[in-house]
Amino acid sequence: MAPHPVTEYTSEASWAMVEDKFSPYAKETLAKLITFVEEEVLADCRNCAEPCEEGHDSYPGRLTIDTDSPLLGTVKPYRRQVVISTGKTDWDREVTETRGSLAALLCGAKNAANLPIAEPTPPATPSPQAARAPAGVFRAADSTRVSILNGSHSTIADDAEQDTVLVFPDYTAVADVPRTRDGARALWEWAVDPAVERGSAVVEKMPFRTWVLPYSCVILLCSHKKRDNRCALTAPKLEQGDTLHPIVRRVLIYTAAFIHSLQENGWAADTQLECHCLMGTPIEDLQGTYDERQETIAKELKSSAAEKRVLILKTSHITGHKFAGNCVIYTPQGSGVWYGRVSPHEVESIVINTIIHGRVLAPLLRGGLNISRPGCKSLNDW
Repeated sequence: MAPHPVTEYTSEASWAMVEDKFSPYAKETLAKLITFVEEEVLADCRNCAEPCEEGHDSYPGRLTIDTDSPLLGTVKPYRRQVVISTGKTDWDREVTETRGSLAALLCGAKNAANLPIAEPTPPATPSPQAARAPAGVFRAADSTRVSILNGSHSTIADDAEQDTVLVFPDYTAVADVPRTRDGARALWEWAVDPAVERGSAVVEKMPFRTWVLPYSCVILLCSHKKRDNRCALTAPKLEQGDTLHPIVRRVLIYTAAFIHSLQENGWAADTQLECHCLMGTPIEDLQGTYDERQETIAKELKSSAAEKRVLILKTSHITGHKFAGNCVIYTPQGSGVWYGRVSPHEVESIVINTIIHGRVLAPLLRGGLNISRPGCKSLNDW
C-alpha cells in the first residue's frame, strides 16, 4: 500500500497522531486536500517565475479587499499578545465572550486588574536627534494593552481541561493552564500582566510550566470566518460533492504557499506545537539569580533563532480584516511584524526577506512591535 501523502509534509509524531486518531474518511479527506494543493497550488502558483492573477481563483470576486487605504499605522500599540490553544480554526464572533473559555476568563481577569490608560514610556536617555517612529511602529513599553486570541494549536497538557498559551513578544509557551477563574487569574498575574517581566516571577510560586518557543519565528494567520469572511485565510475544509468553497480555496493556497516556500528554502514548518519540541528545562526550574535566569533565557532564544523551523498557527481576529490576508510574524529577538494584503505571490518574498534575512517589507507593513531596536540593522540582530 502506498504511503499516505501527508507523510511527506509532517513529522513522524504528527503522522502517528493522524494514524491513531483519524477515521478512514478523515484520512481520505486529508489526502484529497494534499492532492489539491500539489496539483493546483504548487504547480500553478509557487513554481511560477513570473506570478500573475490570470487563471487563479485565490481571491474570490465577492470578497472586497481594501487595496487603496494606507496600511502603515493600522495596528494599535499593545504590550502583550496571547494565543490560547483550542484545536479549532474558527470561533464565536467575540472569543472573549464565549462562556467557559479561557479567553473569556482571562478577559475577566484583565478587566478586574482595572489597568490605567498608560502614556508611552519615554526612553531612559532620549536623543534630541532621534527620529520619531512612524505610526504603527512601537515598543512594548508604549502600551499596557493586552490582545487575547484563540489559536489552532492543541494543548500539550495531559489534561484536556488545561490550555497551552503562547505569549508574545516574550516568545514563551505557558502549559497546564486550568480553564477556570483561578487559572486565568494566575496566568494574568504570572505571565500576562503588563507589569510582569519575562522570567521575573518568583519561580517557587509559579503554578505553570513555561518554555521558550523552539522556533526561528512564529507566523499567525487569521482564520476567523465567523468574524469576517475576508479573515478566513486558513481552516481547510471540503464541502459536499468534493467542491471546494472559494474562501477555502484561497485559504489552502495562502497557507500552502508559506509551507512550500519555507521547505524550498531548507526550513521546516510545523502547524502544531508538539510536546517533544519543548523538551528542556522549564523557565520555572531555572536556577540562580534573576540576572542568571535572564542570561539562560537569552541563550535559549538565540538557540531558537538558529533552528530554521517555523510554527504556523491559525488565529482568531487580529484586526484589519479589510486588509486580508493578514499575518503577524514574531521572532525570538522580541519583534512582531504585522503584514497586510498578503497574497500567495508575496509569500516567497516574505520568507526570503523577512524570515530568513530579517528585512521588513515596507509595502506590506501595517505596523510592528519592537521592529526598530538600537544597534540592530535587521530583525535577526540581537
